[in-house]
Amino acid sequence: MKKIILYSFLALATRPAALAQPTAGKAKAAAKVAAPAPAAAAAADQAATYAATIQAPDLRQHLSTLASDAFEGRETGQAGQKKAADYLARQFAALGLQGPVRGGGNAHLQPFAVTRGTARPGGYLQVNGQRYTWLRDFFSYGPLLSPFPAETAGQPVFAGFGIDAPSYSDYTGLDVRGKDVLVIMGEPQDTKGRNLLTGTREGGEWESGVKKIAVAKQKGARSIFFLTFGSTADFQAQAAQLAPALQEPAWALPDPGPAAADDDHAEAPTGIGVYLVSPEMGLQLAGTTDDNLRGYLGAVAKKKAPVPLNFQPRPFTVHLPQQQEKLTTENVLGFLEGTDKKEEVLVISAHYDHLGVRHDTIYNGADDDGSGTSAVLEIAQAFAQAKKDGHGPRRSLLFLLLTGEEEGLFGSQYYTGHPVLPLAQTVANLNIDMVGRTDKAHAGKPDFVYVVGDDRLSWELHTINEAANARYGQLALDYTYNAADDPEELYYRSDHYNFAKHKIPVVFFTSGLHADYHKATDDVDKIEFEPLAKRARLVFHTAWELANRDNRVALDATKP
Repeated sequence: MKKIILYSFLALATRPAALAQPTAGKAKAAAKVAAPAPAAAAAADQAATYAATIQAPDLRQHLSTLASDAFEGRETGQAGQKKAADYLARQFAALGLQGPVRGGGNAHLQPFAVTRGTARPGGYLQVNGQRYTWLRDFFSYGPLLSPFPAETAGQPVFAGFGIDAPSYSDYTGLDVRGKDVLVIMGEPQDTKGRNLLTGTREGGEWESGVKKIAVAKQKGARSIFFLTFGSTADFQAQAAQLAPALQEPAWALPDPGPAAADDDHAEAPTGIGVYLVSPEMGLQLAGTTDDNLRGYLGAVAKKKAPVPLNFQPRPFTVHLPQQQEKLTTENVLGFLEGTDKKEEVLVISAHYDHLGVRHDTIYNGADDDGSGTSAVLEIAQAFAQAKKDGHGPRRSLLFLLLTGEEEGLFGSQYYTGHPVLPLAQTVANLNIDMVGRTDKAHAGKPDFVYVVGDDRLSWELHTINEAANARYGQLALDYTYNAADDPEELYYRSDHYNFAKHKIPVVFFTSGLHADYHKATDDVDKIEFEPLAKRARLVFHTAWELANRDNRVALDATKP
């Protein structure tokens, strides 16, 4: 599962005024006993028969191979990842699955390019005769490729709070194409401390800064700098704490394909530099004083709208040296053709990449996501056996094992931007990421699975999954991470999200986070294989229904 290096802007820097924060709701629920999905009794028996072939020993065998030291942590573009891709392609071929990729050497592999950047020392920004140091006075929004590898002249434009909404826009009359936008943290308030956008004391959708980044990027800005308030010393202390993570390699996908309609949730933005700056440095960039900037906020509060500036941003020079290299990586695909509805496709996915070798230590990623990858292999063998026995699915199935997830969901972004099978004919995506452990919330009760995203685009999909679980799985379905205000934002952190952006219904299955997440201790000896097998069987049963029902699942998230 991709780790979000979304350092909360509000936790890192004081806003101009305190706003009440909404409490993250956690709507936890056990599986409801729903009516069995419509299917013939014989077909139901077949589903149970083939689901039973998904066994813990087989999952252990696959995972013990994939998460062994021989695969060197399966880092994107490295030798261990390519060794894993070869292993997975051979498994698909042995099951009789077709390779649907045309024009390459191996029809099971979909290769694509990624860019990796490694920071070099000596980064700085100079303004008004003052030189400010990278990772001390300013830092990025997670590791990202620098738009300033050589000394570059800044073109600053102050854009207020960086908001562009029907009721409040800081961009009216501004041209920021190719320029460097300066914006204030948070959202505007009136003189009574109420949010101008929400009408309450709580923040809205612009509070975190994610939409501000997306808007600046859409308007063609080269970079966006967030101005902070409070103590510069505190900011520098926080920057020092984040420095090790920010010096990790940064990644980009040079050819993502056409953007999806819903593409404004940024985790590690590409194509734009995103930076937080200390209070002192921010005032120098804006060309003003703390009192004057707060006077601007007061004028906005009084007018309840953006106001003209009485200060002028200063030109600057910036240099963030970075070594960049191009790498090739591969998704692995196995295709099982359906019968009378073979033009429609159900995608079952997991990512097989992990973090590789860091500081001479191998990060094997047994749970993240060796567990999901092994589950996909076992689900694939169950459907392949069914087809060999004359009980193949009506719809086609694509078993999609993705690379580059840890770097930015790149494998799924590339696939949905360059689909091997038409997205218009893709009925749903069932994605599996980290399903081999029991988290603290379920200690002693391992027969559970978190379900995420199942009702975001299709309420019918939600009912199908619940019915499959009630009839066969009888796991506790936990919807905690499906809450709209989930602080972990798991809905955005695995590969299903790139399908959802293209309006393809999704279900994300996971057993949640644990103490070994993204650590070298995520090893096979900590995997619970019987619960893993039960979760894989539930995915199989949901897939069986989706693949064999008369109508494709409805794209309708409205509850009845």
